[in-house]
Amino acid sequence: MEFRDDAGGGMLSPAKGEMPSMPMIAIRYADPGKGPETPRRLAALAARLAAEHLGKDPAVTAVLAEPADPAAWFVAGRSLAEHGLGAYWLDIKVTAGTNTRAETTAFLAALHGGMEAILGPLHEESYALVHAADGHAYGYGGRSQEGRWAAANPG
Repeated sequence: MEFRDDAGGGMLSPAKGEMPSMPMIAIRYADPGKGPETPRRLAALAARLAAEHLGKDPAVTAVLAEPADPAAWFVAGRSLAEHGLGAYWLDIKVTAGTNTRAETTAFLAALHGGMEAILGPLHEESYALVHAADGHAYGYGGRSQEGRWAAANPG
């Protein structure tokens, strides 16, 4: 596997096109009744930003967007309903080494702005995790990412 140097952070990541870029994105969100289109809008936002900032292929991007009750989501001992704010928890699984620090930072910043545009005012304690999983331990369709790379790059 060829690697390229990230001038911004000293990390190494595979050259583009080396391994299928497929993420699984899970979003839990609480909003003050934004309506039935909210899950679709959040899923579209997450998939678009994963493509734009992390280079992930939308054709193999899966997103699960689930609402949470603001009365059951607590920050500093008070529910979001009491705070009068929305919040989100986004967990995106990507193959380790496929993104640089700069790409991840840009994704997180764009994500927060996009979530606020959809959900309205957010509690600052809204979280996102770009979880970089080892290629031998992560995959889809019964095949690991490392196995997919090896099959595409014999010898």
